[in-house]
Amino acid sequence: MIKRNNNKLLVFIFIPLVTLLLGWSIAYQQYQKRVYSLNESIKNIKEKQEQLKEKKDTSKNPINLDLYWETFSVLDNKYVKGNDFDRKEIVYGSIKGMVSSLGDPYTAFMTPKENKDFHDSLHGELQGIGAELTMKEGVITVVSPLKDSPASKAGLQPQDIIIEINHEDAIGLTLEESVLKIRGPKGSKVILKVIRKDVEEPLEIEIKRDIITLDSVSTEFKEDNKYAYISINQFGDTTVEEFDKALDEVLLKKPKGIILDLRFNGGGYLDGAVDIVSRFIEDNVVVIIRKRLEKDNEIHFTTGNARIKDIPVVLLINKGSASASEIVAGAMQDHKRGYIIGEQSFGKGTVQEVVNLSNGASLRVTIAEWYTPNNRSITEKGITPDLEIKRTIEDYEADKDPQLDAAIEYLDKKVK
Repeated sequence: MIKRNNNKLLVFIFIPLVTLLLGWSIAYQQYQKRVYSLNESIKNIKEKQEQLKEKKDTSKNPINLDLYWETFSVLDNKYVKGNDFDRKEIVYGSIKGMVSSLGDPYTAFMTPKENKDFHDSLHGELQGIGAELTMKEGVITVVSPLKDSPASKAGLQPQDIIIEINHEDAIGLTLEESVLKIRGPKGSKVILKVIRKDVEEPLEIEIKRDIITLDSVSTEFKEDNKYAYISINQFGDTTVEEFDKALDEVLLKKPKGIILDLRFNGGGYLDGAVDIVSRFIEDNVVVIIRKRLEKDNEIHFTTGNARIKDIPVVLLINKGSASASEIVAGAMQDHKRGYIIGEQSFGKGTVQEVVNLSNGASLRVTIAEWYTPNNRSITEKGITPDLEIKRTIEDYEADKDPQLDAAIEYLDKKVK
């Protein structure tokens, strides 16, 4: 049974600001509370702490916040620029530090502005370079550039490690700090220095920022309408609706096969991934969700709308295919419903929930790990394609796509 509630479950790579995040949306709630001064907030919190002390503490690790307030008091009274610093930012920074101490790059606190930008990222146009980033092993790493984005056209690749932004050192920056430096208005440029696997010297990539239009699904026909080519760029609010409309068009032409392109798809809603698999597979498991407590574990089944259950399918994946797109690829592979061509996927096997907090802030927290129907964990491993074919930089520059060519060749043999 699919879990659908106000706090939708997310399976994707987190990009905190609008300029770089290309792949996701959440239900957003604006709180109209007045922002009180920090001293008033401290007073309220201390009153609540005193109330809690009167109750029996049943937690294994009770927390004493005296050190926090002691540190704040020293800053408030002694810091040389004490009259200038923003006390609200101190609170935000404190929360970010607490969350980051977990060491989970997918659990993150978002300020009201970051939360709004995060919400806006899946609605309409964005200005930026069109790339998804994550913090991996302490360095800023490219998950994937969006298809036909400025980042993609400039040659940015999945797994590139960013070491400089506009000739300034990026090592040690947080993900949010990096995004702030990379984002900018349409027409402006940013220069990224990256380390790329199997390339000896760092590369400098100049990217001209532009308006990024976010379409979840696009459709073409190949080989004189013999095959339908459907590309899913993200799993957002409208992806399933767009996919169903694409299928309406596709089925009218009665294709002999379908190519489902999940390359550079960083993920999105868990429900969306389940619904897409449900168009291909009837009455079966899509994904297994394992939570903190075993009693809360879930098994998500197809939803009973297998419109294309008999048409041969090839899936294309690469290093930029992550999370929700890996759920689709993993389910299709386990059930032997589709043949997978491309490169090893990203390997993000966790589920997040976004919880709305006061004043428009939010907390994105990892609540579960997911497994394929055959009980495979893909964390740090990814999905291994049935046929591994790389698409090189030279291929991109020459507008060649050997992975797509291999998909067509496979279908030619399959449908004979």
